[in-house]
Amino acid sequence: MQERKPSQKTPGDKLPRKLTGLQHFFAAATYSLGGARRLLGEAAFRQELIGFAVAMIAFAVSGATLFQYVAMMLLFLLMIAFEALNTAIEEIVDRVSPEISEMGRNAKDLGSLACLCLILANAGYAFYVVFLSRVVSDMPLTGL
Repeated sequence: MQERKPSQKTPGDKLPRKLTGLQHFFAAATYSLGGARRLLGEAAFRQELIGFAVAMIAFAVSGATLFQYVAMMLLFLLMIAFEALNTAIEEIVDRVSPEISEMGRNAKDLGSLACLCLILANAGYAFYVVFLSRVVSDMPLTGL
């Protein structure tokens, strides 16, 4: 008979008790912090953090409005969420399908595309705020 590892479940094992209320909140926060630590291990995420820091400095120099800061922070939070989901997809594909498969490659490529779209949205918005927002706001409205 094979010896069972402590982490392996058998059909007779009981499910752990579900946490509720504040215990659930703190457990979820702990899991989220674990995810953030994992995401910091990704080079792409660290590069996005640097890009965000550069954008915030450029916003300060260009005199961005509070609304522009908030919009940029929301776009960045969305990018973090997409990067986390992309990393999760990559981890699952690598675990489930260690061999190279077209389906696994497609899943990873689609996750990467989602991240690229958010990177472009962040960069485009930052470019607009830093270089174009003053020009556009000073343009006369004609034809209205």
